[in-house]
This record gives sequence, C-alpha cells and structure tokens, in this order.
Amino acid sequence: MTRAEAKERNRRALLDAAFEIVARDGYRAKLDEIAERAGLTTGAVYSLFGSKNGLVLALVTDYLRPHYEEIEQAVPAELDLLDAVEVFARFYRRSFDSPDALSVLSLQITLLDMALHDRELGAQLAASIRGQEEQLIAVFTGRTHGGGAVTADQAERLVTALRALFVGLNQGVLLGLAPGADEQFFVDAARSLVSGTSLLGRSSDAP
Repeated sequence: MTRAEAKERNRRALLDAAFEIVARDGYRAKLDEIAERAGLTTGAVYSLFGSKNGLVLALVTDYLRPHYEEIEQAVPAELDLLDAVEVFARFYRRSFDSPDALSVLSLQITLLDMALHDRELGAQLAASIRGQEEQLIAVFTGRTHGGGAVTADQAERLVTALRALFVGLNQGVLLGLAPGADEQFFVDAARSLVSGTSLLGRSSDAP
C-alpha cells in the first residue's frame, strides 16, 4: 500500500466511524472514541482534518457530494422544469427506502443540534451545504417554464423551498407521521411549488 493509499484508507475509516458516533452522540461525540473505532489515534484526526469541526465538515461533504452527483445523473437535461422537478421528487422519496435512511435522519438532526451548540461550526456547515446545493441549482437553471428559461436566481429560490419541503416530509415519513406521503404525494407537493407565481416570479437577474 502506498502512502497515498494508506492516507485515504485512514481518512475513510475516520469518516465511517464519525458517521456512526456523531449520529449517535452529536456535539458530545469524542474524538478519542471516533479514532478508536477507526483503529487510529486522535493524532490522525488532526493530521487529516485539522480538528473535530474539520472532521464534521468533511463528513457532511462526504455524504452530500455523491447525493447531488446522483441527482445530476438522474434528471435528464432535456426535461422542462416541471418534469425535472418530478424526477427529482421521485428520486428523493425513493432514498427513504435505503437501509441507512434512519441513520441519515439521525445525522441530520444531530448536525442541527451541533450547529445550535457551536455557532462557528453552524456557519461552516451552512456554507458547506450551500456550496453543495449549487449543483442542484445548476440542474434546474436554464430549463423551460412558463414560456421562458429559469434563471439561476429563480432556481435558487426553488431549491430553498424544495429543501424545506423535503426535509420536513423526510422526517414525517421516517418517524411515521406522514404515512400517506408516497412518491406521488412528493411529486404533487413539489410541482405545486413550481406552479407558485411568487416563487418563480421575476428574478433579479432577469432582463
């Protein structure tokens, strides 16, 4: 194993251990326990991530990046906005059926708890998530809708609304509070957002 391969192996082991322990313990998660679970020392955490916050930020990026890359691949470029949103809604709903869906929900709730206890980390997490969502904004930008093309500003407003909608539905489905929220429910809810004239009203970067 080369030095680079060993470094990546250690990085992966720490991220996997952090996912499990941070999801369970939140801001109380201990670096020494994460390192021990990964079969490494806390020195490896500082060497690879700089700090506990650095590890948490890397964990968020590690989770989000493939998620948004899969969305890009799942939504065909030739679809108009309504059809693209429908594909996205179905993709998002199906993700709740994955074996680790509850663990992901636990991580999401835990990260919110951590952000509330550490404002600096909260700001860093928000910046990281916004950076990843640029990919989703790009997925919707330029698609046809209402006789025109969706601007980046309009796509950003839509992504903000979809995130709020789906995060809430996600929690409802996984906690048993929204038993009727099947794929079609997600599609109908998402399409209603697109149909709202105030949401996709005149954009600041429109001519």
